[in-house]
Amino acid sequence: MTNEERMKRWRLILGSQSQETFDDMGGISLTEEQWLMDQALAAIYGLNEGFEGERGSGNGPSAPRLARWLGDLRTLFDKDLVTVIQNDAIERKGLKQLLLEPEMLEHLEPDIQLASTLLALKDHIPKRSKESARKFIEKIVEEVNRLLENDIRRAVTATLNKRRHSSIPSASAIDFPYTIRRNLKQYSPALGTVIPERVYFFDRMAKSNRWHVILDVDQSGSMGESVIYSSIMACILASMSAIKTNVVAFDTQIMDLTEKCEDPVDLLFGFQLGGGTDINKSIAYCQQLIETPGRTLFFLISDLEEGGNRGGMLRRIEDMKASGVTVICLLAIADGGRPYYDQHTAQRIAALGVPVFACAPQKLPDLLERAFSGHDLAAFAADMEKREIR
Repeated sequence: MTNEERMKRWRLILGSQSQETFDDMGGISLTEEQWLMDQALAAIYGLNEGFEGERGSGNGPSAPRLARWLGDLRTLFDKDLVTVIQNDAIERKGLKQLLLEPEMLEHLEPDIQLASTLLALKDHIPKRSKESARKFIEKIVEEVNRLLENDIRRAVTATLNKRRHSSIPSASAIDFPYTIRRNLKQYSPALGTVIPERVYFFDRMAKSNRWHVILDVDQSGSMGESVIYSSIMACILASMSAIKTNVVAFDTQIMDLTEKCEDPVDLLFGFQLGGGTDINKSIAYCQQLIETPGRTLFFLISDLEEGGNRGGMLRRIEDMKASGVTVICLLAIADGGRPYYDQHTAQRIAALGVPVFACAPQKLPDLLERAFSGHDLAAFAADMEKREIR
């Protein structure tokens, strides 16, 4: 990088108020594209610039001007930078209300933090913007679904199918590892291979023997990102015949959203982000849903800021675990994956032998595979904690 290029970068970082200083140093000449970048950044980070003054009567920012600005961002900067800048625009310039304008929603780069904000404001969305809001949420769902669906299906199907075998022959269904282990005594030194006496095949699990997954999801204000990931995971699992899935949302009240699991967008719009927290009441409701404890995975997904009966909550978790249910506590994540939770409550739950950790979305398939296989999740939780520290 030449000295001139370095100077231009510093000029863009420091903003237009530094132009006089650079002129005194001999001056620099920004390209046309760099001038556009400078103006776009100045609207958010400059001392005096902004979006005010284009609404006709009255003061305040202009939705059309912001929409044009957002369009410029997408042509000038990489996608990752666009999401950072537009989030700063919403927070630093107090533009949350403009998220509800159709022109804004159509130009926003899909971003999970903005989707969380939009879900929290969904009850205030005017009729003219409802379709645009739904399309914006759909973009996020599609992105996360592409990230997770195939791996979750692979992990769950591979694990559950290994639990049962069939005598119906099918080359694609051969369980090679199990077949080899059961026929090691049939090894032929002359041929250097195993001659199996019996071949074992995977079988579909009968409905009466299905696994049951219950997702108990906190919908308090800090839970936006976690709610999005939980909803998409729930819908993927609900579409699999080997699993029965229930989704329960709670604040100080309980909402059973299981019937909305056919469509992750419908499920997301069923949540009411921003209420209080009564984990004890929600677990009491979920206990009534359990049919076969030994084949039930219970996920408590929460920031653990309990506003109800903390002692009762801990007793219910302990009782659930003692009955044979696999209990997992997933901590709230925010700001791109950082955990947010009540540390004291997390420690109390962990002391019961329940794994408590924040799980990156990309690791959900691994988590499900280990949980269905009956593996100890302590090592997995420790690995997640190490990733957080890094």
